Amino acid sequence: MEQETEHIKCLIIGSGPAGYTAAIYASRADLKPVMYTGMVPGGQLTQTTDVENYPGYPMGITGPEMMENFRKQAERLGTDIRYGYVSEVNFSSLPHKVIIDGIKTVLADTVIISTGASAKWLGLASEQKYSGFGVSACAVCDGFFFKGQDVAIVGAGDTAAEEATYLAKLCRKVYMIVRRDEFRASKAMVQRVLNTPNIELLYNTETKEIVGDGQSVTGVTVINNESGDEQTLNITGFFVAIGHKPNTDIFRGIIHMDDTGYIKTAPGSTTTNIEGVFCCGDAQDHIYRQAVTAAGSGCMAAIDAERYLAAKEHIVTA
Repeated sequence: MEQETEHIKCLIIGSGPAGYTAAIYASRADLKPVMYTGMVPGGQLTQTTDVENYPGYPMGITGPEMMENFRKQAERLGTDIRYGYVSEVNFSSLPHKVIIDGIKTVLADTVIISTGASAKWLGLASEQKYSGFGVSACAVCDGFFFKGQDVAIVGAGDTAAEEATYLAKLCRKVYMIVRRDEFRASKAMVQRVLNTPNIELLYNTETKEIVGDGQSVTGVTVINNESGDEQTLNITGFFVAIGHKPNTDIFRGIIHMDDTGYIKTAPGSTTTNIEGVFCCGDAQDHIYRQAVTAAGSGCMAAIDAERYLAAKEHIVTA
């Protein structure tokens, strides 16, 4: 059976805040964008309950509801949103060749990558059970909901140290669970943690189980690797800060990335090392990782794509 082939101006891969914002701007620029949502339409925000730090929602909004609003706006402006995933790419010539679901070929004049990143988890069943109900992978997003309460955070790198000190400003007490007998964080970040009186460090400690009442988190059982002693900490919030993995494996060896897989873009833009391919959102941002910064970079990607196409048309017609 012959593969179906389609030629489009602008292909958007991924459907979080970055992808939907890129779609809104690309639609208004008459790029007639086609979006493939990926396996998790709406991205990480669909696994978040309340969002209170995105401008324009004075009473807050749930993550899934916000992503539904983004989707409706992109669709209303003309984006062709399709459920499917990219199984293969060939960026060696123009237009770019992208295979969808292993069967359909799309030829795209421009490609906007907004595949996002996924939080790394400990792999506990209780962690997924209480995700969004006391378990979070983003202290900046969710710390506010635990104001004046006792919480725990697991991790030993710069992000964990930064998030622990952030939580310490809001929460009564922060238990910091460190698997080894030392941090992986920089000296400056470690010093900041050590100088914060309401952070209690638990070295050589692993998380055994997150405890809850069926609706929300009530504690966490930890085990000391040296003594084997177990204890249950009474907490209402459990934060996982062991890193994120960008969803960029399919582009490995094709697009320039850093050691952890974040796509490299030119400073102040969304352009990659491949002509006509742009990247926005958490697939290229390992620093901020917020919905609002992702949306901002999605806007940039659409404008970059529009200007790229306009320049090409000018060269062709000149």
